[in-house]
Amino acid sequence: MIVETKHLTKVFGSMYALNDINFSIKKGEIHGLVGENGAGKSTLIKILTGVYSLTEGEIYVNGELADIKDPVKSRDLGINVIHQDRHLIPSFNGIENIFLGLPYEKKKNKVSVDFNAMRAKIEVIMDKYGIEVPLNLMAKELSPPQQTLIEIIRAMLSDCKLLILDEPTAALTDKETIILFDIIKKLNKAGTAILYVTHRMDEIFALTDRITVFRNGEMVETVLTKNTTKDDLISAMTDNDKSKEKASTINHDNKELEQVLFSVKNIATKDKVVKDASFEVHKGEILGIFGLGGSGRTELLEGIYGYKSITNGEVFYKGKRLEKLSPKNSINNGIGLIHEDRRGHSLVINRSIKNNVVLPIIDSYVQKGLYNSKKENSDVNDKIQELNIKAVNNNQKVAQLSGGNQQKVVFAKSLIFNPEVFLCDEPTQAVDIMTRSEIHTLLRAKAAEGKAIVYVTSDLLEMLEIADNILIMANGKTHELINNNNVDSKTILQYCYKER
Repeated sequence: MIVETKHLTKVFGSMYALNDINFSIKKGEIHGLVGENGAGKSTLIKILTGVYSLTEGEIYVNGELADIKDPVKSRDLGINVIHQDRHLIPSFNGIENIFLGLPYEKKKNKVSVDFNAMRAKIEVIMDKYGIEVPLNLMAKELSPPQQTLIEIIRAMLSDCKLLILDEPTAALTDKETIILFDIIKKLNKAGTAILYVTHRMDEIFALTDRITVFRNGEMVETVLTKNTTKDDLISAMTDNDKSKEKASTINHDNKELEQVLFSVKNIATKDKVVKDASFEVHKGEILGIFGLGGSGRTELLEGIYGYKSITNGEVFYKGKRLEKLSPKNSINNGIGLIHEDRRGHSLVINRSIKNNVVLPIIDSYVQKGLYNSKKENSDVNDKIQELNIKAVNNNQKVAQLSGGNQQKVVFAKSLIFNPEVFLCDEPTQAVDIMTRSEIHTLLRAKAAEGKAIVYVTSDLLEMLEIADNILIMANGKTHELINNNNVDSKTILQYCYKER
């Protein structure tokens, strides 16, 4: 076995994040790890990579007892990880980020850094696996997929015996996903073990040899991939059948729309990604915006919210033109954004749940020079309960939560100021089936209250499940508006490809 855990347990306060885990990965296998958010997958990864220490139990690497005290020790043992949230220094270029934690190449004087030699080593990896990414740009100038490729190259440079991939395709295009799968298969053939963690069942069945299921911090089972089905896994993950997955379906037939609450006309962004985008969303409507990779959906939401500068166009809220677009003004106007990059744009990851949730309205707790911490605690606890956030208490750091519970904190942060308009960019990205269903239920409830929802997702089936109407976006422009009544995925994709 490359890695084996015996009776591994991790406790936060009085909460068991992992309980008595006996788990193993064989040399050269691709091993899938699945489970709802909060099931313990991320905690296991952080223990194996030295981010967390274990409370009880033992870890064996290549048959020998290992004391993984920190990430450096984990890497020395041949364990590398690519996280769903990229770990890069924004102001470092590609070469500098790839060599983070690795020894720099030195010139003959053994003092100066030899960047040419470093680039040469990187280019060997890029050529070998067909990876294309601009190395001279700073990380903050790279797209999310390019940032992920930087992480992949970094892992390839070390003596990697176990590569852990945590939702690796969440921000990748289809082309980049194919490249990643090719890398995985080549590493597997060379004897590297892969631990593949994802909520995308088709990827699990396409890649893995065995699958382990976690539920509520416990290991339910390990099965051969060829001997199980998607429905079997869902049952093991949720202790129920696939009816839970279907619980979030809705009938979109003949839904009568009320007055227009929010609209944009002829928006163009300064970065020229969005060229000409217009739409309107009514009270009680969930408007989906769908497009293929690079269509400009995220940039459109960022522009109208005030994150990105726009060079043309107008935004209207309740019939009134918004003069200055900024996040602060959007919040003041009752417009909330659920950003696809929760760590980079939505959360202060090393602060508490409470600190994060109250950020949009923190000034409101100051009364006559005194801070009303009692009301603050009450408001935050209400949101924790409303959204079913799994946490020890509201002072727990967001970094200690699972990805799905972090996403719920993002929603709590928006709900705290009771917005009338929700701009949702990939709100269920890298969350489990039940969290996805809870988010859908929440947004439908808000629509029923008369709120307006703009919903962006790369998952076409999810779009067909959640949206009342679907607006096609391609090449930075908005196109057909399709009523979601007996529409299938083939029809939507035909519109997308027609406009490319």
